[in-house]
Amino acid sequence: MEKILVTGADLAPPALELLSGYELVFAGKTPTEFDVVELCKMHNPIGVIVRYGRFGRSAMEAAPALRAVSRHGAGVDVIDLDAAKALNIEVRSAVGVNAAAVAEHTAALLLACAKSTVQLDARMRDGHWDKSTHKSQELGGKTVGLIGLGAIGRRFARIADAMDMKVIGYDPNARDLPEYVEKVSLEDIWKRSDVVSLHCPLTDSNRAMINAQVLAKCRPGVIFVNTARGGLVDEAALLEALRSGQVFAAGLDSFAQEPLASDHPLLKEPSVVLSPHIGGVSVDTYVNLGLTAANNLVGMLAAAHR
Repeated sequence: MEKILVTGADLAPPALELLSGYELVFAGKTPTEFDVVELCKMHNPIGVIVRYGRFGRSAMEAAPALRAVSRHGAGVDVIDLDAAKALNIEVRSAVGVNAAAVAEHTAALLLACAKSTVQLDARMRDGHWDKSTHKSQELGGKTVGLIGLGAIGRRFARIADAMDMKVIGYDPNARDLPEYVEKVSLEDIWKRSDVVSLHCPLTDSNRAMINAQVLAKCRPGVIFVNTARGGLVDEAALLEALRSGQVFAAGLDSFAQEPLASDHPLLKEPSVVLSPHIGGVSVDTYVNLGLTAANNLVGMLAAAHR
């Protein structure tokens, strides 16, 4: 029986049923790149579903039978696309499937930053009652600048518009935007936004795009949210901007290195709200991502057999 490698510990039951004609090999909850290479050598899978970790050239070359790689998610920066092309391996991702989950998580992080909900919860548990001293930020009437206007960015734009926020966005490829989204330049994003939120893929050209120079251009007291990719942000520069007050607060769901190191300074910064890259994870999304990834893989393998 032909084998499929899953770089994770599980798949949703409907996806397992769809792949019942193959022998599935699971890499576990936190597979390293070395683990994945060794499993490819051992099992020579015909297809791979990438959930966690990186899937690079070494893994591809370790599996001569490999014909298709399916991403259990939207971002393909963890897959070596150049190597896949050179080795004639097709790659597809589950674009847009987790848009609602990520957009809602973006809103949750933004509200937590503006309303200091995490800090107030901690204060109350320590016996404090800050009713007479705390003042939260109101988001209605404020401008939110979105970098990336794909499925997730547009979904969050709807949420922001419903909160009476002015929505501006940068995306060179965006077309047919809703009337409540104003398409602007990156310079306009920095100069006009009270909130900046990232919704773009990570590429070589935009790595560390949020750096000291960019943060200095932003409005003093800006709120920053990243539910995209950690590599988009110079974390040291963001920390400095938070400590100086240039950035009021940050909501972060992705990081340059994951998992976040136990001694990372972000963990001690009180004006940061953190989550472990789970913006796209929900009960519904888990099933839909699994089904889409499995369907994509089956389709690619069927085409490869023709």
